[in-house]
Amino acid sequence: MGSTERGYLSDREAEAFAELFSAQRAGFGGEGLGRRALLGGGALLGAGLMATPLAARAADQPAAEITVDQARTAPIPIVIPSFGAGVGDQITGVLTDDLSNTGLFKVISGSTGTGTPDFGPYKAMGARAAVTGAVTGAGSLRVEFRLWDVLTGQQIQGTAYTTSAANWRRIAHIIGDVIYQRMLGEKGYFDTRIGFVSRSGGSRNPRMRLAIMDQDGANYRVLSSGQTKLPAFNPVRDQIAFLSYATATPRVYVFDLSTGRQRILTEFNGVPLGPHFSPDGGTVIVPVARGSGSELVAVELGSGAKRQLTNSGGAINVSPSFSPDGSQIVFNSDRGGSPALYVMSASGGAARRISYGNGSYGDSVWSPRGDLIAFTRISGGQFSLGVMNPDGTGERIMTQGYTVESPTFCPNGRVLAFCRRTGGASSRDTIGTIDITGFHERVIPTPEGGSSPTWSPLNV
Repeated sequence: MGSTERGYLSDREAEAFAELFSAQRAGFGGEGLGRRALLGGGALLGAGLMATPLAARAADQPAAEITVDQARTAPIPIVIPSFGAGVGDQITGVLTDDLSNTGLFKVISGSTGTGTPDFGPYKAMGARAAVTGAVTGAGSLRVEFRLWDVLTGQQIQGTAYTTSAANWRRIAHIIGDVIYQRMLGEKGYFDTRIGFVSRSGGSRNPRMRLAIMDQDGANYRVLSSGQTKLPAFNPVRDQIAFLSYATATPRVYVFDLSTGRQRILTEFNGVPLGPHFSPDGGTVIVPVARGSGSELVAVELGSGAKRQLTNSGGAINVSPSFSPDGSQIVFNSDRGGSPALYVMSASGGAARRISYGNGSYGDSVWSPRGDLIAFTRISGGQFSLGVMNPDGTGERIMTQGYTVESPTFCPNGRVLAFCRRTGGASSRDTIGTIDITGFHERVIPTPEGGSSPTWSPLNV
């Protein structure tokens, strides 16, 4: 596997840690829309996209809300018809894929695109909800969407979106998020993106560039030409921090997605590793290697002021991740002899160990819901991706493989994206997703290999 128990933190961390000691000697070659989440009627969503509430079709009836508790064992049957030819069919296709890929919805094709549905046939086929919608316009689109409770015949949601034709895919994701929230009672995650490292070339000397795509793999684009690793999305701003090996000295950069500009975070007394943002987006924690170990250093994003959080006398401390309230940090450390997970105050100080299973732990990341910590574990040559409670109890493995690593939660904490690497001569890195229950694993298609995913917040 190319790693030892002492050296293994995760394949990606071990790789970066090994390279940083030779980076200054050998160097690394290579070529050096504003968005706002829907908050309510008449909301400007950014990029010229406007949402306007539609009056309920059923007079004098209050809006209904369906709360479904058993969706994970019995997916919710929902009728989704075509929104019309051309762009309408495309919106229907993306919306259908978004809902189906969760494993929580069973999409049924329907014939009624507009008007009040005939609920009788829908009830007979067991549908709980139905959608009607239509697209008008060409260069500028108006997309009308209504969500219906089939059992009561009431309209749950009605919204019209007005935007340029180029935004049709994003409208489909937004509609999917509305359906997800109204049916399940928590925010959706379809209108999000995933930053990652796009990998091409041989396994010994791959070309690794910062890239981004929609959560379903669409709208892929490369953001940097130089060698990059370990990106991290800012949870409140349109920014990605990443480790760059574009020059002889590895540095952490902050890339602004709205302007396309990037800047050095700060200079370090040592070699930086992968960054991680605080929940308010104002602080970045960076592991900094010195000698044979590494310490966690907090950097204020605005001023560049630094504060060392750990002082463990040569131990390797990496993979930090804040709790969603910003009060604690989980990280990976070999201070106890082998890589394990520890939790400490966000201000530093004493740390308590929370992982005690067989093998070595790495890639710790705290769920935005606060209820779970995801991790990578290697034991007996087997890589596993799992979750545990923040106190270390309830550990369970969700998937295994030759290499599975780099977990990152979607904004509502229900799904993890991760990297899976296959072995052998045809080794390839792919980005997959899996529900926190361990079901509905799938691969996100990318033009090249993909590793080190980082999930954005809801698009802003």
